[in-house]
Amino acid sequence: MQLITDGALDGRTEDHLAGRLGVSSRHLRRLFTAQLGVTPDELARSRRSHFARRLLDDTDLPIADIAFASGFGSVRQLNRACHDVFRATPGELRARRRVTDRLVADGGLALRLPYRGPLDWEALLGYFRARAIPGVEQVEGDTYRRTVVVAGDPGVLELMPGGPEHLVLRAHLPHWEDLIHLVHRARRIASLDFDLDEPLGLLTDDPILAPLIGTRPGLRVPGTWDPFETGVRAIIGQQVSIAGATTITGRLVERLGTPVPGLGPMGLTHTFPSPETLAGADLTGLGLTHAREDGIAAFAQAVSAGVVRLDRSVGLDELVSSISAIAGLGPWTAHYVALRLGEPDAFPATDLGVRRALEASAGRATRGRFGDRPDERWRPWRALATTYLWAASS
Repeated sequence: MQLITDGALDGRTEDHLAGRLGVSSRHLRRLFTAQLGVTPDELARSRRSHFARRLLDDTDLPIADIAFASGFGSVRQLNRACHDVFRATPGELRARRRVTDRLVADGGLALRLPYRGPLDWEALLGYFRARAIPGVEQVEGDTYRRTVVVAGDPGVLELMPGGPEHLVLRAHLPHWEDLIHLVHRARRIASLDFDLDEPLGLLTDDPILAPLIGTRPGLRVPGTWDPFETGVRAIIGQQVSIAGATTITGRLVERLGTPVPGLGPMGLTHTFPSPETLAGADLTGLGLTHAREDGIAAFAQAVSAGVVRLDRSVGLDELVSSISAIAGLGPWTAHYVALRLGEPDAFPATDLGVRRALEASAGRATRGRFGDRPDERWRPWRALATTYLWAASS
């Protein structure tokens, strides 16, 4: 489902997806039908249709543009899907929209990003502000913005509060063909698809976490737009202060990133360098140790070659093992990248903030059957537990 959401069936077949997963297409369809009641193709088409419906409601984009933005190959395909899913044409759906309550495409395309449960947007902004990569990211007021690359061309995304149950994404893009996938990735930045009910139901009974959750019920795991970028930032930040790592990362971007003119008023100047660029780049003179230079190059090479897969197609254990196998990168880096990527049970146990919070809460800890490993009772939601420990130590 994650791969389908990321576009694995846009322009490709179920056979291709099944081969990527190492099963037959017949078995894949059987699993989907048994678990979800639909085939993989039907799931992908339904998602594209509902995304198109949102664009019809919230924007003034022409219907032809909406078809391609939603992942359809033609307006005819969009018409057919809308008829099957909504029993109406795109034109009829647009005529029904709430004219007095819609976002207008003016100065960028604005879209609602709905979510369930509480969201402490201020806490997320604080986390991103402290770690914003100069030229690539900026936090101003209540808005997070960053440069992105869409089909080889630069763009800008802005996330800001919109209402009690949605953020607003304002997208400044060179073209709209991949908008559906861009929106899904943007949602990951704030972990908007993370359902808090089950993890909070478990963690609120924990003697260490209960007081923290009681004061900050809307904390969410900080996500990322680009896990490779986050991984490089994590390597630079090993045994370096947050401010120091930010300075060095800014130098790396200035030297090796792609300049994007005209974004000065937004505080943005570059897109982050690709794995292929960093794999063979000269990193001397940036303030990195030789070990960090080698670690960044090796990480970039592994991502470029597909040895480290950051597309959520492998589980936590395999992801951590593949990153930890790189010289100079240990479990902390691997789990940190996994946490920002959205793995709910990632746990950077040796993180300084985590250790400080655990030491401060020693009086509330209960050993029980887990001994000195309270994180074992937080499974499988250790990433959210880590977020609360970070907040407590800051």
